[in-house]
Amino acid sequence: MKKPGLKDQITRHAVIFFHYTAQYMKTKMAYRADFFIYVLSDLLLQSVNLIFLLVVFSKVPDIKGWDRNQVLFIYGFFLVPFGFYSGFFNHLFDVPEKYVLQGEMDRVLVRPLNAWYQVVVETMNPELLVGTLAGIVIMAYSGSAMGLQLAWWDIPLALVLVLGATMIYAGVYTFLASLGFWTEGNIGLMPMVYNLSNYGRYPMTIYRGPVRFILTWILPFAFVGFYPSTVLLHRYEYIGHALLTPLVGVICFTVAYRVWTAGIRRYRGTGS
Repeated sequence: MKKPGLKDQITRHAVIFFHYTAQYMKTKMAYRADFFIYVLSDLLLQSVNLIFLLVVFSKVPDIKGWDRNQVLFIYGFFLVPFGFYSGFFNHLFDVPEKYVLQGEMDRVLVRPLNAWYQVVVETMNPELLVGTLAGIVIMAYSGSAMGLQLAWWDIPLALVLVLGATMIYAGVYTFLASLGFWTEGNIGLMPMVYNLSNYGRYPMTIYRGPVRFILTWILPFAFVGFYPSTVLLHRYEYIGHALLTPLVGVICFTVAYRVWTAGIRRYRGTGS
């Protein structure tokens, strides 16, 4: 039998994704009020963070050389890859307990489909992609307030930067989920790392050197908000870091996926 080509595999995975999404939406629409309340609650959470920024800048004109509209723009950019994370990778923390301890990975591995892909589509919450729209609106508002003029390359560059930032999220949380194959349980790192990721929504210059180093080179959440957004703000003093975003994303995800693959090979099931 001829092995499927790359185009055939992409098509197959895309079709499966849309089938999963359709079934997910059918189950959610059975309880429409709960669905819309869940979406609204996520938007309210982002509104609280936005109100916090507005309150801070009602008291001070700028923070370390960053004014209100610039910080809002950074926050808006941060929300776009964060929305993709919330929609597709937020529940990778289920892997250690649900998939490893409870043996759900047994079911996943007997199917002729990539295990990581199955876990992602089974645990996704596509309604939380609404956060990306909120981020775009905030960027449009703050950019307009600053009189920011877009160059022809800004939109395609933004798409590449968002893709890189999303891969960083996918990589970091895939790596943490993969540790469950060795610890055989939740090691409690997910909430701590999630809290650290929120630091990427602010300018790195407000943090001390050790914190900036960690957020840039250890847990590179500076690349999901601050660095890529600065090049769109035409703050070119950070262009070197900003343009590294896609590369950092590829490296993060590649390393994490190799750890995931090693964990899958180590997995022996529940024995029941």
